[in-house]
Amino acid sequence: VAITTRLLVSHLSGIRHYEKDVTKVKEEKEKANRAFKLTKSYQDKEQKEKEGKEVEKTDSVKLRKEHEGEVKSRNSKPGRRDKEFEQEEYYLKEKFESVIESLKIFKNDPLFFKPGDQFLYSTYGFTLLSAVVERVSGQKFTDYMLKMFRDLDMLSTVLDDNEAMIYNRARCYVYNKKGRLVNAPYVDNSYKWAGGGFLSSVGDLLKFGNALLYSYQAGQFKNTNGRLLPGYLKTDTVAMMWTPVPKTEVSWDRDGKYAMAWAVVEKKQQYGCCRQQRHYASHTGGAVGASSVLLILPEELDSEAIDTGLVAPPRGVIVSIICNMQSVSLNSTALKIAREFDNEKRAQ
Repeated sequence: VAITTRLLVSHLSGIRHYEKDVTKVKEEKEKANRAFKLTKSYQDKEQKEKEGKEVEKTDSVKLRKEHEGEVKSRNSKPGRRDKEFEQEEYYLKEKFESVIESLKIFKNDPLFFKPGDQFLYSTYGFTLLSAVVERVSGQKFTDYMLKMFRDLDMLSTVLDDNEAMIYNRARCYVYNKKGRLVNAPYVDNSYKWAGGGFLSSVGDLLKFGNALLYSYQAGQFKNTNGRLLPGYLKTDTVAMMWTPVPKTEVSWDRDGKYAMAWAVVEKKQQYGCCRQQRHYASHTGGAVGASSVLLILPEELDSEAIDTGLVAPPRGVIVSIICNMQSVSLNSTALKIAREFDNEKRAQ
């Protein structure tokens, strides 16, 4: 088989995540799909009730209870024990001198499916991607990334190196089996720099989001008389990164699809005066003792503003949340915050 960088960046490569047992992975995916179908079925029933169609009361009540139970399980308390974090490889303490060396963890393991056939989120897929960057650039992946962070003015973003003295490094926490808050265990993230090995700040992530949003919008503006500097990336590149890829899925927002290293929800409205989906891109992060999200909600610009050059990019809302606690769901919170700021701006 052939595995391309596009398959890697969209998690379609077939490379495993932390779970080594393909049967368990399939069971979890089937369980998630059943929960999604149950939610959708309940929503469809509600819609039919609103439209005046008859629904048997007993079935409706049963479906509602099942739906509420499913929602309750998905929206459990912050810091809940997540099954994924029971995987041993999250807690590796071995130091790897290069990302090429860290490939030994999974390089001899079988693929879970033929590349391009299915979606499976894989941190190790991004480890392989970082090895590609290391070979192509001719320098260590970490050196390459730190130079990029400097270009982006992200001066507080560094390697999550346990030995280094890092100013304002936060203490991370987890809940133990008794439900008590304890310090997160020691781990060495040198096996997965690209998939969760950097420390950052809210301010730096906002700079990162603004740089992407500026790049995304800069090419759309006309008549700026050369006043706009080019974006860090080409407009077409960001548009490609934020274009949903077929056969993908997103665990933290069922309205979305995975694109290239980003989850994307496309603009959509099926009925007048009803639910409206706004176009946005986001990604959550989960590590031992920490959770995060970065969400970008681009402003819907009218053609007059673009053609006359009355406004300049970036235009939109960027939300960044970093929490020093494990297994905290943050995407829905970030989206609510973004919508509040967006609505306030529209009302002005």
